[in-house]
Amino acid sequence: MKYDVIIIGAGLAGLVTATELIERGKTVLLLDQEGEQSLGGQAFWSFGGVFLVDSPEQKRLGVKDSFELAWKDWRHTAGFDRVEDEDSWAIQWAHAYVEFATHKKYTYLKEKGVRFFPVVGWAERGAMLPGGYGNSVPRFHITWGTGPGLVEPFKKSVLEARNRGQLTYLARHQVTELIMTEQGVCGVRGNILVQDTAERGKATSRAVVRPFHYHADAVVIASGGIGANLELVRQNWPDRLGKAPETMIAGVPNYVDGKMLELAEKHGARIVNKDRMWHYTEGLRNFSPIWDNHGIRILPGPSSLWLDAEGNRFEAPNYPGFDTLSTLEAIGKTGYDYSWFILTEEIIEKEFALSGSEQNPDLTNKRLLEVLQRVKKGAPKPVQSFIDNGVDFVVADGVKELVAGMNNLVGNELLDFLSIKEKILSRDDEIVNKQSTDPQIQIIYHARRYIGDKIVRVAKPHQLLSPASGKLIAVRLNILTRKTLGGLQTNLNGAVLDQQQNVINGLYAVGEAAGFGGGGIHGYRSLEGTFLGSCIFTGYTVGRAIP
Repeated sequence: MKYDVIIIGAGLAGLVTATELIERGKTVLLLDQEGEQSLGGQAFWSFGGVFLVDSPEQKRLGVKDSFELAWKDWRHTAGFDRVEDEDSWAIQWAHAYVEFATHKKYTYLKEKGVRFFPVVGWAERGAMLPGGYGNSVPRFHITWGTGPGLVEPFKKSVLEARNRGQLTYLARHQVTELIMTEQGVCGVRGNILVQDTAERGKATSRAVVRPFHYHADAVVIASGGIGANLELVRQNWPDRLGKAPETMIAGVPNYVDGKMLELAEKHGARIVNKDRMWHYTEGLRNFSPIWDNHGIRILPGPSSLWLDAEGNRFEAPNYPGFDTLSTLEAIGKTGYDYSWFILTEEIIEKEFALSGSEQNPDLTNKRLLEVLQRVKKGAPKPVQSFIDNGVDFVVADGVKELVAGMNNLVGNELLDFLSIKEKILSRDDEIVNKQSTDPQIQIIYHARRYIGDKIVRVAKPHQLLSPASGKLIAVRLNILTRKTLGGLQTNLNGAVLDQQQNVINGLYAVGEAAGFGGGGIHGYRSLEGTFLGSCIFTGYTVGRAIP
């Protein structure tokens, strides 16, 4: 049977692409190597943060934003420096995306039934420092329902189209070859995998039942990146970030393996910006893992004291929640794979959010009364569960006991009690001075001027050794893999280009597989909240552009 379009990958970008094609009356075949229980892909596991510009939520909070400001932030943060080659299409995609995020995305999502939490967040605060990278105003809009809430309207559209017979969805179908003629791509071949009822996110069997092949006028690659393939991550790790970590934890399920990218490259497609990637420095080992080597990211407020493995304080802009890539580089150059937060119970109860739908059941399940419980004293329940059961936490009454616990946790004696205590006392001397010249202290006070941060994200400035602030807490932070910033180079219609930057007829790419647009819409750095949004934008664009 021949279809108008075959989509490889049933994550958010693939679902949005399918939704747009369905609305245009196209016949669609949606293939995915995982079972139907995994419909929605990585987006299902996300916090649901979406980058929006000049939104009603921002305006209600007194945030003044504009396309011009957002585009300035984007260019400065991305640092595009391959403008004649690998970045040539990415820059155009970035400009188009910021326009979409300013003028169209909010209405588009609202019409689909998506709603947002009223407090706009600030995932990366780097731009608050002179010359720093990041959003100069808060733009991180949390979806009401987190990742599943964002996936739901597109999932519903796809399943309804399947019921009407307009779309065929075949789970457990692994593509291994693109069918090509002199005119371009005209279909796919692959293997039907044995049925596997493992819960969403768990590794599934790769045992083959039989081969398959299907034809179509166009094929869309929506298969994601390489975040769970640690070998590929290390292979592409850039020298500028120091030595690739020997130990990393995975922020994405096993199926995010990069195999479709390798397959497309084998068939002549051009992958660009392989050395650009987005991994987090605040990873926790999940005490109740779903996938192999499962890690969870802390979304931190700005108040914790951040030390390297030897107990040295990181310098600006390497503070909690400021500049992910800069801190990743700083940690890499220490020669160790981990670092430390030191904080108090008062800080953790207000400043620690865990990224992911499963770590935010109140928001994910849309339980307003439970959300309101977050303002109560004490750490949120998911955070407390990690304190009680996770392997990365040390809780103590005093500094000496804390440092001993930290050394015991990692099995060495790198940390000196007197040195750590001196750093804590120095920080405590500064925190009581609103005119402190310490950049981190300045930012803590500055952040609380924004009502959203003051209410839910930034603790009242206090000394770490104040008895009123509760016990001392140390958190070992691991490197957590997440996103591939490079990808298949595409033109503004999402058509994949070959090594000579000519269009490969019939082949398109969306989402992370396309570097979120053009082979690297983010350049070197992300503004945060932009991954889900650019999956939506690429799917929206390609779904409307395919003839």
